[in-house]
Amino acid sequence: MLAEGLTIPVLVTAALIDSINPCVFGVLIFLIAFMTKMFKNPKQMLMGGLIYTAVVYLSYLLIGIGFLKFTVSFGFSQIIYWIAAVIAIGAGLLEIKDFFWYGKGFTLQMLPGAAKRIKYYTKRMKELKGKGIFYSYLAAIPLGIFVTLVELPCTGAPYLVVLVIIGQGDYTNGIPLLLLYNLIFVLPLIVMILIAYFGKSSSKLEKWRKKHRGLMRLGIGLFLVTLGSYMIYTIV
Repeated sequence: MLAEGLTIPVLVTAALIDSINPCVFGVLIFLIAFMTKMFKNPKQMLMGGLIYTAVVYLSYLLIGIGFLKFTVSFGFSQIIYWIAAVIAIGAGLLEIKDFFWYGKGFTLQMLPGAAKRIKYYTKRMKELKGKGIFYSYLAAIPLGIFVTLVELPCTGAPYLVVLVIIGQGDYTNGIPLLLLYNLIFVLPLIVMILIAYFGKSSSKLEKWRKKHRGLMRLGIGLFLVTLGSYMIYTIV
């Protein structure tokens, strides 16, 4: 049984909206460009990208399970529900603002210094290239965990709202929902890796991202404001 206020279409939409965040796309395009140069052939690049994606999936899933277990163990609080609704509306308004004035004023983005750290980690990964492909694959694991954590301020609002709604129900019933949410969340990552594997250059992907990043923000913003408003409506 689904938690009250949550339907499969809402869950799927939230995951899709979360997955098209420009933060996620920007980092992935950079990593694809890096892996294309680092790995000797497309198959190795594909494997490295899939390992990275799997780590992102598991990291987000574990964060969700931990949050869900916390909310269920201590009982669902209406205060948490209100906080999540307000965060959703606030984050949504910031996303809509970026459609009109992208990057102006306060905006949802990765943690400060994260981009430099990602570049630092990829530089260190290059140093492992001479030690064998296994070490290069292995290095994608901590990179995926790190990227997941630093992207949360930029990507976490839809996930937080869904987790709070799921937290109204039973913990056991919530796990399959988290599995589905995170699978949908990483699907665009898999698609982009496959596009790169079949020869699409990362520069073209980056050009596409910059052209549509405002629309991405607008879609995320409208959904968050709508969902947050609905949450408040259900408890007023």
